[in-house]
Parts: sequence; C-alpha cells; structure tokens
Amino acid sequence: MRWLIPSRGMAIVRNMKDIRTFIAVPMEANVQKAAKELVHALRDEGDGVRWVPLDDLHLTLKFLGDVDNTLIPRVCDVVRQCCQDTPPTELHVVGAGGFPNAQRPRVIWAGIDQGGDVLAGLVERMELAFAELGFKREPRDWMPHLTLGRTRRGGRRPQQLAERIAAHAELDLGWMEARQLRVYASYLDKHGPSYHVMDTIPLGA
Repeated sequence: MRWLIPSRGMAIVRNMKDIRTFIAVPMEANVQKAAKELVHALRDEGDGVRWVPLDDLHLTLKFLGDVDNTLIPRVCDVVRQCCQDTPPTELHVVGAGGFPNAQRPRVIWAGIDQGGDVLAGLVERMELAFAELGFKREPRDWMPHLTLGRTRRGGRRPQQLAERIAAHAELDLGWMEARQLRVYASYLDKHGPSYHVMDTIPLGA
C-alpha cells in the first residue's frame, strides 16, 4: 500500500477507493501498559477471545465506516472544527467489563469513569456535523470505553472468563490527558486489523 502525505500530516491511501475510517483519542503509554497487563490477566488459551492490538490502543469516538478517499480531507476538516470548542481533558481508565454484560460478553472493555462527559459533548457535535454530510447517526448514546477483545462463537470456559472480568472490575488503569484526536484508516490483512493515522487534530485549538 502506498501512502501520500500532504499538508497537515494527512495520509491518503492512493490505491483504495474506500477507506474504513474512525475517529479516536490515542491512549498514553501508562494506560497502554496497564491495559496490556489487564489483557494478560484476562487471557486464557481456548477462551475464544480475539484480543485487539494494544500497541495503538484508542478510545473510539465515531466510526464512519467505508469513506470515499476523496472525502477524507473534508472529514478531517469537520473533526478539526468540532474540536475547537473542546479543551484537553483528564480521563480516568478503570475496570474491566463486557457488552452486553460481563457474564456473557461479546465485547470486553476497560471503562472510563471520569472525563467521558466532556468527550460526550464532542461526540454529539461530530454526530450532528457528520449527519449533515450524509453519515448515519449512531442509534445508541455513546459510552466511553476501550475495546480490549471480542469473543468468538464456540469459545470454551465462558464462566471462567466472566470470573476473571469480575475480579478486575475495579482495577485502576491510570489517568491521562486527552489532548488530541486522530482520524484513523483501518484495514485487515492476514495478521488482523492494522491502523494508520491520517490526521492528528489537537483539542481546543
């Protein structure tokens, strides 16, 4: 894959018409380290969980799906406009949980118990702005969380997984300051998902 790096650090995949695109807050090193330790504690052979890459852990604010590559600069401009009125904010990452519940989770996550309300306002502004561009609004309210893994059908020992999640429900993964958003491109290869930063946008600027 060839990447074109124009002004402001945006990267566009030249040989892809549609780019799977999402907007997220990158996690700082202390949270990444704590999340890796949490996943190590939760992981078990045969648990049927597809764990996400943790070297680029992020808090997703908006998933846009497949976006025509000619629209990527406009997408980045919309994010930049929405970020102007949102100052950097402190986030507290704590606890393991699951969707739809921790007993039979389809998604395993780490929670955000402070700072998410500020980002929720930013998410709402982005929802409105992207709806004007023709993107669908999310059907549910945004819940701040870091996705750690997704369960596969046929996984063994679901009760043991639920017990490990419950044992780490109050684990403190640390504080960090959300200072910027990134517009990511995501694609799958034989090794799993890969993420590439197309633009980095500061909060409050």
